[in-house]
Amino acid sequence: MLTKIIQIGNSKGLRLSKTILEKYDIGDTVNMRMEENFIIIEPISKPRTDWAKSFKEMRKNGHDELLIKDIFEEESKWE
Repeated sequence: MLTKIIQIGNSKGLRLSKTILEKYDIGDTVNMRMEENFIIIEPISKPRTDWAKSFKEMRKNGHDELLIKDIFEEESKWE
């Protein structure tokens, strides 16, 4: 895809189409890295997105039990 470099103040940049932004879920910030003769622009993943939804689903299915019991039998010993 041929894209023009545009003037942005004292800098230059490139404009990404709405289609590309939506397809790759690109928000306000990206990770840009250089490899050999390439510039790679990567969307920043949001690994914790939808955690609340996943936790609710776990609770609904009974998959939210503690794997390790509390260490202290009586917490009042430490008060």
